[in-house]
Amino acid sequence: MAEKNRRAGLSSADKTALLSSVYSSGGRKSRTAAIGQKARQVDPSKTDFTTLQSYQELKTQRATGDLLELQNPFYRAHEGRAGPTTIIDGRTCINFASYDYLGLNGHPDVAAGARAAIDRYGTSVSASRITAGERPIHQELEATIAAFHGVEDAVAFVSGHAANVNAIADIVGSKDLILHDAYIHNSVTVGAKLSGAARRNFPHNDVDALDKTLAESRSSYERVLIIIEGLYSMDGDMPDLQRFIDIKNKYGAWLMVDEAHSLGVLGNTGHGIAEHFNINPHDVDIWMGTLSKTLSACGGYIAGSTALVELLKFTSPGFVYSVGMSPPLAGAALAALRVIEREPERVARLHDNGRMFIDVAKSTGFDTGLSEGYSVVPVIIGDSLRTVKLTERLLERDINVIPIIYPAVPMKSGRLRFFLTCEHTQEHIHTAIKVMREELDRLTDENFSIEAAASALTNEE
Repeated sequence: MAEKNRRAGLSSADKTALLSSVYSSGGRKSRTAAIGQKARQVDPSKTDFTTLQSYQELKTQRATGDLLELQNPFYRAHEGRAGPTTIIDGRTCINFASYDYLGLNGHPDVAAGARAAIDRYGTSVSASRITAGERPIHQELEATIAAFHGVEDAVAFVSGHAANVNAIADIVGSKDLILHDAYIHNSVTVGAKLSGAARRNFPHNDVDALDKTLAESRSSYERVLIIIEGLYSMDGDMPDLQRFIDIKNKYGAWLMVDEAHSLGVLGNTGHGIAEHFNINPHDVDIWMGTLSKTLSACGGYIAGSTALVELLKFTSPGFVYSVGMSPPLAGAALAALRVIEREPERVARLHDNGRMFIDVAKSTGFDTGLSEGYSVVPVIIGDSLRTVKLTERLLERDINVIPIIYPAVPMKSGRLRFFLTCEHTQEHIHTAIKVMREELDRLTDENFSIEAAASALTNEE
């Protein structure tokens, strides 16, 4: 309460500065600025986590939200299974914030697979797989993943993020080069940094820029790893896979495709981007995916050649030194893969819903950006403040969707990110877009924006 009262007493100039500090394009101050300066005696207060710059920035963001009377749209508790609808604060809401693209979370066969694994193996394997944690269900899951992708073998990690980090850091080193799409997931950039390899990004889906970079620099490196995604989680678009394969062959590089959001989504039967473009999966060196989205479990995997998988199983720290995957998660993912194979109509319904959302949104005047109308459709609002407020207004009308703002996306490209599932109905989609149009028009009439808020605070002086 004291903190809130203190903020209420800020001058208009201070409030404007606070607003600008959060929504300006400026980044953090360099943590290496003090290098070369004379060493100082350590301040004992520096052992307090609240003195960390990142924590101070978090407090500033929270203070700005309080100043503008915005509700925090994150960490909202869902009080049951979150499918096409969910329960938040005791109210049933249409839900567009779930990765359950094929509606398999709660599917009777998937739940039965998890229960059967618990009955046989317990809730944990209680050891790393290399020591005493190996179970037949792990082997069965990995063989099924490999067959699903059409490659030789696969290895399952306990985390999708860790799968990328560890695989990348284990495969390349200081003599090598990593080239990744500018919109690549955080797990890739973290793995690239840990690898010690040189790292460069290329403009989103720009094969020509990648070609130019390799023409200029390929000879300077021993190995090159190119990393792209099958379906991009912020924009809902995909790469021209064949062109990337041609480039990697031209320069003797490896190609890695992250299928976190495209497994179960792309292709007529959900087998991913290779099926979508009718490409031989062996033309891609490394397939990565998660068990925590379409497959309704938790974890990640790497699939490819036998040599690749054997290397990771014996040398990847995130696999060797981590407990083996929990049996119910392996059982759920395994059952989910079998349901996808048996019920391809789920993929068809998802595709229908994605196309419908795009068509209705565009006809209502919304900008859906680069999305090709599959599982991820952004509705680009632009102004970050208006984007967050729109999310709040939608929730008041029982529609749950999450805002994405800077720095997760570029400045002035704030958006509501809609995740579509095969279980959404036509009514869900039409209602959400209708209500969003009404509430955005209200915010526009109210002139609710960063610029307006800053101007109003300045005029208080």
